[in-house]
Amino acid sequence: MIHVEHLRKTFTTRTGRFLSAGRRTHEAVRDVSFHIPRGEIVGYLGPNGAGKSTTVKILTGLLVPDSGAVTVGGLTPWQDRRRHVARLGAVFGQRTTLWWDLPVIESLRLLRHVYRIPHARWQENLDTFTDLLDLRPFLHTPARALSLGQRMRADLAAALLHDPELLFLDEPTVGLDVVAKDRIRDFIAHINREYEVTVLLTTHDLGDVERLARRVLIIDHGQLLFDGDLGRLQAAYGSQRELHVDFEAPVEQADVPGLTLLSHEPGRATYAFTGAAADPIARVTAHAPVRDLTVREPDIEATIRRIYEGDLLRAGVR
Repeated sequence: MIHVEHLRKTFTTRTGRFLSAGRRTHEAVRDVSFHIPRGEIVGYLGPNGAGKSTTVKILTGLLVPDSGAVTVGGLTPWQDRRRHVARLGAVFGQRTTLWWDLPVIESLRLLRHVYRIPHARWQENLDTFTDLLDLRPFLHTPARALSLGQRMRADLAAALLHDPELLFLDEPTVGLDVVAKDRIRDFIAHINREYEVTVLLTTHDLGDVERLARRVLIIDHGQLLFDGDLGRLQAAYGSQRELHVDFEAPVEQADVPGLTLLSHEPGRATYAFTGAAADPIARVTAHAPVRDLTVREPDIEATIRRIYEGDLLRAGVR
């Protein structure tokens, strides 16, 4: 669906004033290459200013790169823009595609004409999305009167009415409560599974990534630093796994050879370890009778934070 080869984009800005004015160049995207097959959900991650938005604007046809090759569904976005935009949908968390003063249903009716959707197909999609996103309570409410969660659900419906092959999502759950996030994540997973819509997801909410994407791309300072499975990222750069143990009785000495004791209180202890859990579990159960235990995986948010702050990927392998 998406093929990107050696993509580069540089911006030039003016510095200073009048006679002392000069120019400064900033390479927003540097030699980025990746491929996304049809029907995949990919998380595109990076700190602010990393190059994510520039990449997405090129993929949607809003920007023209300085060099490199880009095709989306066989089309070059900025050259075949009319055909290209008819096959994609986009939801940006801070912007809306709804008409501000119109009821939601009127915006959705207008979009039927914009995209020239056959009425029967439009009605079928509207009915499906109304049920999945629970739109019925606010279909006749103006967009300006919607809560953030309601507006995001309506924007998702608007972006998908015309059966796009590709969906760009930028911070789709920003500012939402837990219930609203779950509904939107479930809906995205559904349309990907049932309609094989390819999804490129840019977000700072790593709950979105864990719930939806198996593959992640990480970009920083315009360079693609990682392209691979989320589990491989955790294994390579994640913190240690944790073993939480409840003993049958209070244990005065909780140190276990081969494990790092993180915390200890009467009857309970937490250990850090790497690798498979079988050996640490065997060591703990041999140390003292155990009532219950839990293995906690490294937190993806902590992993990404360590990568950004520690520049870990630059020293590693993609």
